[in-house]
Amino acid sequence: MLLVFEKTECDVSEIAVVAISVAKPGHEEQLRVALEGLIGPTRKERGALQYDLHRDLHEPRRFVFFERWESEEALAAHAKSAHLEAYVKASADWVEAAEIRVVSKIA
Repeated sequence: MLLVFEKTECDVSEIAVVAISVAKPGHEEQLRVALEGLIGPTRKERGALQYDLHRDLHEPRRFVFFERWESEEALAAHAKSAHLEAYVKASADWVEAAEIRVVSKIA
């Protein structure tokens, strides 16, 4: 049996992001407030499907965003947004480490 799948207009190239920020000791609350400030404007962006902030239960200096975007283009626009650029400048002295993983769902 041969199955043929054609891409249709309904297919979405949705992507997910896991973005981790670790605060420098003593800067946890400054970073938390700055990260929370990203939520409102980001959720209003075109292509933003989910933008949720979490805090690690065992490492309270570690903050994790779980994000879903309609496309890589929507994520790229987010990366250039004024509020994200302002956050990056403001938080530079508070962040010890940061990691961003862009993934696609396979199952």
